[in-house]
Amino acid sequence: MTDRAPDFTRRALAAIVGPTAVGKTRISLDLATQFGAEIVSMDSRLLYRGMDIGTAKPGLKERQEVPHFLIDVAEPDQTWSLATYREAAERTIRQVQGRGNLPLLVGGTGQYYRALIEGWRPPKATRSEVFRARMGKYVDEHGPLALHQELERIDPESAARIDSRNIRRVVRALEIFHLSGRPASDQRIKSPPDYPVLVLGLTLPRELLYDRIDARIEAMLEDGWVEEVRGLMERGYSPELPSFSAIGYRELARYIDGEIDLEQARRQIQRASRQFVRRQANWFKPHDKLIHWFENRPGVLGEMRALVSGWQRDFELA
Repeated sequence: MTDRAPDFTRRALAAIVGPTAVGKTRISLDLATQFGAEIVSMDSRLLYRGMDIGTAKPGLKERQEVPHFLIDVAEPDQTWSLATYREAAERTIRQVQGRGNLPLLVGGTGQYYRALIEGWRPPKATRSEVFRARMGKYVDEHGPLALHQELERIDPESAARIDSRNIRRVVRALEIFHLSGRPASDQRIKSPPDYPVLVLGLTLPRELLYDRIDARIEAMLEDGWVEEVRGLMERGYSPELPSFSAIGYRELARYIDGEIDLEQARRQIQRASRQFVRRQANWFKPHDKLIHWFENRPGVLGEMRALVSGWQRDFELA
């Protein structure tokens, strides 16, 4: 752990972003150890207890090595809205800063990233239970993809960022338009933090990333992913829950229910993972001036350490 001016970590924030399977967890542990940071998860699927293998959740050893927050804070049948997450994350950030440590946000959930780093606040449109019921019926009759296509028609920017399988978020974006007459993407309010923020991006060429994803899927299946999903279903958790929109859980539930075989489930998970990588690229853009991008290759950790050290030094001299 390096020495630093007392004010540095009380008024600063760092983040590591990038696509799924790119290697953020290992890099974050190394940087957190080097700079006395505490990790705040920025991954919507790590919230849920019992969903460990399929979400590549940091293990107990890793969480003992470096303090982690906003992991295992909800049951799979509990819904965390963006507002709920943002409130919890901002409270945690203040607590870490108050201890004189650096909060290090780590994850690939773009909506969480924008809410914390850019201070994005969603529109305050009210709810319409009648509209939600109508959308529920529409999904039952036509399927989630048709609902997502309707969102693409009225709000292509939101549609590009929302997984078609995340029915709750698709309905919410449609509801905002229904109630206000304006796309949700046109109503964002930004109020960024008033302290220094450093964002590190980790990337890989797309084909290499796909190879890593395929290898990770195989490792997850070997580690008992099917049994994990079976256990959740036996405890009464429905595959229709929002938490099961995490890639692989509904596909494996269909395999467990005998609707598809394991090879079909594997191919569907691979395809969904590739689609997810493309959606993440809409949140974490290569030309984003706020993000310092690094390719995950030998020597990258040293380069990232040098950037963080320089950022810290510049802050202390300012």
